[in-house]
Amino acid sequence: MNNNTNSSGIGFIGLLTIVFIVLKLCGVISWSWWWILSPIWLSFLLLIFVLIISCLFLIKRG
Repeated sequence: MNNNTNSSGIGFIGLLTIVFIVLKLCGVISWSWWWILSPIWLSFLLLIFVLIISCLFLIKRG
């Protein structure tokens, strides 16, 4: 019996971005496109922040 549990879904950030885009195109929200796409760039900024903190921790640790 093979217990492969590969999940390849869109994820929360992708789903939230799609919801924002649909709401914008349907005229429900009138936000700037910067805010519509913010889940993508905010997650990218969070990743960069975590990498920088990790690198600083490793450098300090020696």
